[in-house]
Amino acid sequence: MSAPLPRPALALRRYAAAQASDVHDFHQIVLGLDGCMEMAVDGNGARIDRRGAWIIPAGARHDYWADGENRQLVLDLPATSIAVPERFFERARAIVVDPRVTQLVADVARQTNVHDARFSHRFVWQAAAHLCSALMQDADPAVDAMRGLDFARIDRWLRLHLSEPLRIADLAAHCGFGMRRFHQLFNEAFGETPHRYLHRLRLDTALTLLADPRATLIAIALDVGFADQSAFTHAFSKRFGVSPGQWRNGASSAPRSH
Repeated sequence: MSAPLPRPALALRRYAAAQASDVHDFHQIVLGLDGCMEMAVDGNGARIDRRGAWIIPAGARHDYWADGENRQLVLDLPATSIAVPERFFERARAIVVDPRVTQLVADVARQTNVHDARFSHRFVWQAAAHLCSALMQDADPAVDAMRGLDFARIDRWLRLHLSEPLRIADLAAHCGFGMRRFHQLFNEAFGETPHRYLHRLRLDTALTLLADPRATLIAIALDVGFADQSAFTHAFSKRFGVSPGQWRNGASSAPRSH
């Protein structure tokens, strides 16, 4: 029997004035909502408010505290849950976020307060996928002079071309690399092959589209790059344990990895 698919987690938290420490085996993103909080990793500290976020890699010990009233939206991302380049979590850092991300965080926080348990599973997946997509659209260029691959730009390109067939040779040439070298660099930056990453990205995007009851399943299938609704349903069910229609209707699921 295959292992359960790792799931993201979402929580609204208030941090206390007393300093505390934590370390965990999943990546974490702390998004400012109300007030502000302080965090330090390896002696490097920064304060975030509603215009910022902390990116915390798995295994990074971090200290945190806050003065005054505050609320933060905390997103936990186990490996292989949501499609985000692995190198995005290469180091802990505080970032400034775009106003669009700030508004999305406020919207997600407001919905978190009203969603009941029946919808929590779907809501968390959809919110996590939406937040990660927004953060990657806003990510700074991340060209590594030694490795030479701008993962943020490639991620954005893939998200903009989900409905198109992926031609690795064209993408490699666009980035100035031969096929073999590009494939190696992509695996190092994203943690998996281009086709595997794109497949998960397509299904993540489908989650956000399924939240709109006006979108038909066939339209969603084509928008995220599947040949037809049958292929989309097969891939979605294999990853999430239920069909897209069942997911939309709030059916319970027991996701399995594959």
